[in-house]
Amino acid sequence: MEGVSVRKIKKICVFCGANSGKDVAFVNAAFHLGEVLGKRKIDLVYGGGKLGLMGCVSTAVAQHERQVLGIIPSAFTINNLVGETYGKEIKVATMQERLVMMMELSDAFIALPGGFGTLEELFQMISWAQLNIHNKPIGVLNINGFFNGLLSFVDHAVKQEFITPRARKILISATTADELVDKLQAFRFEPDPALSKLKWSPSSSQKEKLDLTLRL
Repeated sequence: MEGVSVRKIKKICVFCGANSGKDVAFVNAAFHLGEVLGKRKIDLVYGGGKLGLMGCVSTAVAQHERQVLGIIPSAFTINNLVGETYGKEIKVATMQERLVMMMELSDAFIALPGGFGTLEELFQMISWAQLNIHNKPIGVLNINGFFNGLLSFVDHAVKQEFITPRARKILISATTADELVDKLQAFRFEPDPALSKLKWSPSSSQKEKLDLTLRL
């Protein structure tokens, strides 16, 4: 990465499945990602609990003595539905509040294999970056080609002129954890000139509600 400006990443938010998936490679990759974050002294923000890949990555980060923060809707804590969170836990009222807090507290985002919830979180962060709500890097860890179809679809949407080439650059991908973190650190945000003029209300941390209801 010689000659490339490297952004300082202290906390990475990981989106992933509460299931382990069919391929043991997914579990191994989640543990390895946690090890990479730990060795690079990067703390973890995630959705809380200890199920599936979420439990794998959070366990590995904690074992390397890095901070782990689980942000979890209160509804999920009833009857210990998702298990105990490693590290600190913040309970929120809604899924939207959870995602806003993840955005505010993280320096970058990684998606591992997962289902609808993982995809929702991933694309919400991408659309918010496109709207200039944040300028943080976003990537997918493409284990055994899991995201090949999704990446092909995104490229198809570019060809059909629903996604601009500039916006396509928001979504980073790599096949190894080290490569992906390197790419996140080297990412340079290029806001759309028109969308960069949008003015968003102050964040909830400034005692005002952040309006993130707009969808593309």
